[in-house]
Amino acid sequence: MDCPVTARPTVIVISDSLGDTACEVVLAASGQFDEGAFCVLRLPKVTSVEQVKSFVGPRVDADHRDIAVFHTIVDPALRARVLDYLGMLHIRSVDLIGPTLAVLSSLIGVPPKGVAGVIHKTDDRYFHRIEAMEYFVEHDDGRGCDDLSGADIVLLGVSRTSKTPLSMYLAYQGYKVANVPLAHGMEPPKSIYEVDPMRLFGLISTVDVISEIRDSRLGDDYARAVAGSYAEPESVRSELEEARALMKRLGCFVVRTDGKAIEESAAEIISHLEEIQEARARRAARRAQQRYLR
Repeated sequence: MDCPVTARPTVIVISDSLGDTACEVVLAASGQFDEGAFCVLRLPKVTSVEQVKSFVGPRVDADHRDIAVFHTIVDPALRARVLDYLGMLHIRSVDLIGPTLAVLSSLIGVPPKGVAGVIHKTDDRYFHRIEAMEYFVEHDDGRGCDDLSGADIVLLGVSRTSKTPLSMYLAYQGYKVANVPLAHGMEPPKSIYEVDPMRLFGLISTVDVISEIRDSRLGDDYARAVAGSYAEPESVRSELEEARALMKRLGCFVVRTDGKAIEESAAEIISHLEEIQEARARRAARRAQQRYLR
């Protein structure tokens, strides 16, 4: 959606591909300011500087204070022409891809391919991600929990500890994720005892946070009456105590989700998983070397 430059500062994202990478960077940075502080516009699939002139030109105000451009243009010739145009208009701009390509190229001594949209090509990684998303749908909120042997990651937690959104985010990263709800007084599925503890992650939040979220979800008095003690702090505390005890028995890695963005919790899980995998790989390599030396 377009918006007038005079209404609020405008950030224009330009790309010779889809512009998703630049948009993610801009949105992440704009999250540090008040919501709606900027108007973000996107110009994807750019093949010529004329397209940029037609899109940016009409939006430039008299003193250029209200516009900034972020761009990911892989084609070096096109990137140079766009930079010249923006410089001529004294528009503030950030090249999000050029310096990165230069550093990576210098590391291996090979020039970049210069092909726009490579990351979006339908390759093995794409199909792996689709497979992971399908696995998540089939194993969300306890579904399909009789068999968790195919899961890369299994999330355990009481209601309202961000199991589903975290599973979805991890699945988008290519991990097959199952999440299993833990309820007061109910035995968890036997299959979780068969999962490698390295792949088990317990999600924990605070009583106040969980109680507040649950209470806001209940809505009217009828729902509250039917739900019973679902949102009461004492009930939540009992659930969390049971969940912690189970997580300790299982030996799973515990992640606090309160006060964290989904991306932060996901990064913590992935980092721990990779550390364990690397440690096991090193041990296996040492054992193989010892057997060889014998």
